[in-house]
Amino acid sequence: MAWVAVFVLAVLILGVGIAVQGVSLYNGLVQVKHQVDQSWSNIDVLLKQRHDELPKLIDAVKGYMSHERELLEKVTDLRTRAQVSEGSALRLPAEEALSQGVSRLLAVAEGYPQLRASEVFIDLQRRITALEEQIAHRREFYNAAVNINNVRMEQFPDSLLTSLVGLVPRPLFESKQAERDDVDVAARLGS
Repeated sequence: MAWVAVFVLAVLILGVGIAVQGVSLYNGLVQVKHQVDQSWSNIDVLLKQRHDELPKLIDAVKGYMSHERELLEKVTDLRTRAQVSEGSALRLPAEEALSQGVSRLLAVAEGYPQLRASEVFIDLQRRITALEEQIAHRREFYNAAVNINNVRMEQFPDSLLTSLVGLVPRPLFESKQAERDDVDVAARLGS
């Protein structure tokens, strides 16, 4: 009878140990999931600020860049697409395209001396440039949190638990190939 009690006690201790380990794994996965959510929220605040500033920038450059109408319309369209895609899987690509459009708009504006002399434009350019820098900085934190989340989800024994509770890997906030390519400055200057 003593060996039955020892066996039952061993099974009970093993069961409690497995339950404690499962709870610990689950809590760790929840923590990294929320770190990803928090870092995305930090980016989202800046993206909303950028969305608020862009109409002001576009209005400021309209008078000076009348023959760049296509570019202005494209940036406006990209802003609209990014706002509409909020909360969907299309949000990251839309925001990346908008960043590229804003960079192009600011680069083209450099060719307009009267525009560059406008205090309103200079102020808006500084604010948007500062927002873009902050977005890039926070994107690093977001990608680090996503990496930790995704690695944990693939590691054993976490991978067993993630499938049971329905956690999914998160996408990285990546730049497009065009943003990584070298810029041919001579070709852009027409030399």
